[in-house]
Amino acid sequence: MTAAGSDSAELRETPLRAAHEALGATLVDFAGWLMPLRYSSEKAEHTAVREKAGLFDLSHMGEIHLLGPEAAAALDHALVGHLSKVAVGRARYTMITDADGGVLDDLIVYRLAEEHYLVVANAANAGTVLAALTERAAGFDARIEDRSAGTALIALQGPAAVAILAPLTDADLDGIKYYAGYRHTVAGHPVLLARTGYTGEDGFELFVDAAEAPALWEALLKAGEPHGLVPAGLSSRDTLRLEAGMPLYGQELSRDLTPFDAGQGRVVKFEKEGDFVGREALRRAADRGRSRKLIGLVGRGRRPVRKGMPVLRDGVEVGSVTSGAPSPTLGKPIAMAYVDAELDTSTGAFSVDVRGRGEEVDVVDLPFYKRER
Repeated sequence: MTAAGSDSAELRETPLRAAHEALGATLVDFAGWLMPLRYSSEKAEHTAVREKAGLFDLSHMGEIHLLGPEAAAALDHALVGHLSKVAVGRARYTMITDADGGVLDDLIVYRLAEEHYLVVANAANAGTVLAALTERAAGFDARIEDRSAGTALIALQGPAAVAILAPLTDADLDGIKYYAGYRHTVAGHPVLLARTGYTGEDGFELFVDAAEAPALWEALLKAGEPHGLVPAGLSSRDTLRLEAGMPLYGQELSRDLTPFDAGQGRVVKFEKEGDFVGREALRRAADRGRSRKLIGLVGRGRRPVRKGMPVLRDGVEVGSVTSGAPSPTLGKPIAMAYVDAELDTSTGAFSVDVRGRGEEVDVVDLPFYKRER
């Protein structure tokens, strides 16, 4: 089924649309893609990922490849991270900024071979990232290939992920470290198997040829049945990442924020050789310090807190919510919010203005949830 009022004919579809419809998914417009919002209930899918496992279709993400003798140098120039230092088989979380230091997108970059990188961009920003990389790599001996249309991405997340995947592959799953990715075969399908995710749980992301995605999806669902695996949609993915304190572009990250404003200054590597786009603006941002800081809020009541709602201390507005939702794991409303960097959050009575009524909240450290290792 599709969301009321949506025109699916104008939206891009993933290779798994038929599978989603067969499972009774509610499909909605997300960044121009027809995507599953949920299959059963958001809470049930969320809980399955925390306790067992969930299967996500992330085929709307952008997959941009850089190849050639100077691919590493091109990425060092184009991005804030030191990608030439990433070992083959490993991945790095990084960002791409404009010349003023504003975040264009946050990315995961995989080094597949000595002269081959994969840049994974958020769906809404994939075109922007492709255009920026193409422009910034122009003076380097490197070529860019946008393989997004031919690539599907399936995420298997949750504590049962290893048990589900193990019978389907000869890969040494215990040997694949967090933020590593290698080419393997899963259920007979060649994949890039990466130990990454956006849920706060252990798990894997499988990049596969779009034509093979439906068969791989079915094989994973079947293998996961005895372990309580369920298909999971965007709704539970958002509450999972929120509990894990992970930023979302358009909410905790934007062109109006530098990585330092967002508390992500660690991704900016000034020590790398050569210039990179935004270096001077980012140096100034680092020197002046943050103008705001991201905090966690836990509601004392039951009313959910949502994006854009004012944060108050002693009745005076001091910030704004960036992401908020009821937490299935905590059983309380949670939110992330930006406040002035100099604000002392250890004193005062904090609340959120929920449609004209103050809802009491406690300020807590992020993340709200951290899995046991």
